[in-house]
Amino acid sequence: MSHQRFQYLRPEDIRKLASFEFAPKAVVEGYLAGRHLSHSRGSSVEFRDYRQYVPGDDLALVDWRVYGRTDRYYLRTYEQETSLDCHLFLDSSASMGFGKGLTKLEYASFFTACLSYLVIHGGDRVSLQLFDNTIRNFFAPGSTGTHLSTLLNALERNTPGGQTSLAESLRRSFPLLRRRGILIVVSDFFDDPAAIFAALSPYLHRGFKVFLYHVLNPAEVELEDRGLVAFRDLETGQRIVAHTDDVRAGYAVAIRKHIDSLRDLATRRNVDYIVARTDTHFHHLFERLVR
Repeated sequence: MSHQRFQYLRPEDIRKLASFEFAPKAVVEGYLAGRHLSHSRGSSVEFRDYRQYVPGDDLALVDWRVYGRTDRYYLRTYEQETSLDCHLFLDSSASMGFGKGLTKLEYASFFTACLSYLVIHGGDRVSLQLFDNTIRNFFAPGSTGTHLSTLLNALERNTPGGQTSLAESLRRSFPLLRRRGILIVVSDFFDDPAAIFAALSPYLHRGFKVFLYHVLNPAEVELEDRGLVAFRDLETGQRIVAHTDDVRAGYAVAIRKHIDSLRDLATRRNVDYIVARTDTHFHHLFERLVR
């Protein structure tokens, strides 16, 4: 990977990331207040307990000294800390193509690329889903340099697609994620907040720790004074002509209500909700993950 230059993972970003350590295991352990353990053999293991042999068990695990004393077959079981999965969910709908200079999708792709690097660099596994109104690409969890290259290449080929259906995509995605871990959704959240959180419920019930990064362009937060202007919906193509003076106040109320609704639902469900404006550096977004 070192011989290839990637659009969304630049050398200066890798140098900056050296000061961060994102350990998904620690984040989830703090959330669940318990250890993430598997009862299997491997490196860095500790003896846990004995259990009786059943046909089909690995004979290498039989403790023959115990057999000599008891005339019964007992297996030694072990505890091993496992790597954890970090599932990245990147909105690639048409509305994410908004923005002059740096689009929302480009900004989100920088963040997603750096996050993938951090997870793999820390020895954990990362999966990636690109979605609009359906799941366009799914890359199962991996932890190798080759896997990281695959994700970075996918981000470079990715373009804004169809309409947003975050809630529907979350529902379709749930069976794909076999192990609980961290779910990080990077989106402009142009969907009904109640529907989004209804779709998140199975993840929360299964013990996922969820982070929502709400990517917004400053022009979407505060309408600029542009006079008479044609507004076009990037996802439906619908156009309306209006004077910014006439719609600014109502628009400000609507966007604030949407953000407040997402934040309120997140607080109630113990979900981390972060507004990510494209005029702030994406490096700041890591502070919630690595504290």
